[in-house]
Amino acid sequence: MTPPQDPLAPPPPVTRPRLRRAHGAVLEASLPALVPAVEQGSLADIPFVNAQQAPDAVAFSRKHRDGTWYDVTCAQFAGEVLAVAKGLIAHGLAPGDRLAIMSRTRYEWTLLDFAAWAAGLITVPVHPTATARQVSWILRDAGARACAVEGVDEARTLTAVRGELPHLEHLWQLTAIHGNESSAIGQISAAGRGLPHSAVAERRRLLTPGHIATLTHTSGTAALPQGCVLTHAHLFTKIDNTIELLYPVYRSLTDRPAATLLTLPLAHALGRTVALGCVRARIRLGHAPDADALPDLAGFRPTFLVTTPRLLERVHHTTRATAEEAGRAAAFDRAAALARRIGAAVAAEQHGTGDGPGLSLRAGRSLYEAGVYRRVREALGGEVRHVLCGGAPLSRSLATFYEGVGIPVHESYGLTETAAGAVLAPPHAPRLGTVGWPLPGTAVRIAEDGEILLRGGQICSGYWDSRTRSIRPVTGSGGWLPTGDLGALDEDGYLTVHGRKQDLITLADGARFSPGPLEEAIRADPVIGHCVVAGEGRPYLTALLTLDPEGLAQWLRAAGRRPAAAERMAEDPELLRHIQRVIDEAGRVHRFHLLPRPFTVASGYLTPAGTLRRTAVLRDHTEPVENLYRGGR
Repeated sequence: MTPPQDPLAPPPPVTRPRLRRAHGAVLEASLPALVPAVEQGSLADIPFVNAQQAPDAVAFSRKHRDGTWYDVTCAQFAGEVLAVAKGLIAHGLAPGDRLAIMSRTRYEWTLLDFAAWAAGLITVPVHPTATARQVSWILRDAGARACAVEGVDEARTLTAVRGELPHLEHLWQLTAIHGNESSAIGQISAAGRGLPHSAVAERRRLLTPGHIATLTHTSGTAALPQGCVLTHAHLFTKIDNTIELLYPVYRSLTDRPAATLLTLPLAHALGRTVALGCVRARIRLGHAPDADALPDLAGFRPTFLVTTPRLLERVHHTTRATAEEAGRAAAFDRAAALARRIGAAVAAEQHGTGDGPGLSLRAGRSLYEAGVYRRVREALGGEVRHVLCGGAPLSRSLATFYEGVGIPVHESYGLTETAAGAVLAPPHAPRLGTVGWPLPGTAVRIAEDGEILLRGGQICSGYWDSRTRSIRPVTGSGGWLPTGDLGALDEDGYLTVHGRKQDLITLADGARFSPGPLEEAIRADPVIGHCVVAGEGRPYLTALLTLDPEGLAQWLRAAGRRPAAAERMAEDPELLRHIQRVIDEAGRVHRFHLLPRPFTVASGYLTPAGTLRRTAVLRDHTEPVENLYRGGR
């Protein structure tokens, strides 16, 4: 088993998708796989192959307490994987047993993932912000025999429901009160010191690509989370084809080797597959456990990023706030407007409707390069050349801004069932405003009602049935997975996602709206935390809004006002006028109501991954919605 691509090899030629048309529209797009399917072995072999072929290559960088970074080689990582795998075996865990991991993004998460596979186990990600009820459900559904949690808070959450988990025998804590950052790792490894290395080698030999690698649960926006059964073959298909496709991202574009800092949760399928892909391709990987990853980005200096729109929004808002404090807010706003014009010109060229940025735009860009655009790039570490964005829709305003700044942002689209991105905007043939082409080895079809259907080698085997310990299929006729999302394919096979099928709003006059794009346009303002558009069967659209505490604080500073809690600002006339201007610019929404408190996981309005539970929000806020149609705010 070898990494799928030589980083010094020339880029592959652009392969355009095969298209199927009917009645003048593109109904299906597909791309052949770029790499052959793995026919033997498992993900557990990757660290040991890396250690054999490139023992001194840097696999990871970890952060010291003083903020500096130190490297972990392929040989060192394989040694740690071996030690932890022996410890898991010594604790009595048998092949096929489930090990749950409940932690923020950190090195030990990835270490446990590979060690569990080397011991023949199945890993079960649990988001660290999950409620006790959610944790109980996931661990019971998976039948987990062991669980590793990050710290005291996660341990307390699990302890509160320990009586509901008859299968759970082991609970380990990764961090300890006395400052030992890897206490559980040390304890597990110590238990296996007396075992021979052959105990792990034998477990690895038993694994095939068809064995289950992980039970990854859906976000549970409308019902209880379901465990998606992903095999080693599914994950190999995803990461190997992604590595081959994203050659500009997975190789060095500067004088430094390719490296990325993982800011996504490893409990999320996208973050997980990024980590696996980096280990597979021997790309230096760092972990950022904190929500505010900006200081880590500056210290790590990644060459590419895979992230969500939220981080890109934070960088934009933070750099503007810095300019504002220096009295240069107006200059930043002019530079940002120019960047969006440049990005829009690039998008027009990509869509074949324009010639790209002209001389005046290029001249304007040089005017703001040092004072604004370089500062935005420095906020991402200064070396980032490409960003792959997923997990949520990317607004056109944000995409064109970063394009103009000099950092192309490529969108992706996928589900937990597809091990995250099944559709990617290829860096060698980008098209802003779309989520790109099918990942090689994948096909996209648009059903008669506009629903997006997916088919390919990375789609999970089915949902885990905890009662029968069997697998329920997720695909329908012809192996197509119904996504529940609406979309369309353009003439060249690029996919645009319009929103969730279940969220589609039909007004009283029969007009239909997908609320997602509208909500994203409103939420692009720094003051707005979340937006939920309502209007099913009504004469017009309305919106429920929450405030973003950080954005509110910046807005108050700019207005020369004292800091105030969001709860106190819900009826502030000046703030309401600002929000009304945002609503008017977005269009279509006639009235809005500002809720006094933000949506949280604990309130039940957000999934542990941060996805909005629209049904729960609208169910519990019928009175303010009704008032919007009575003429009240």
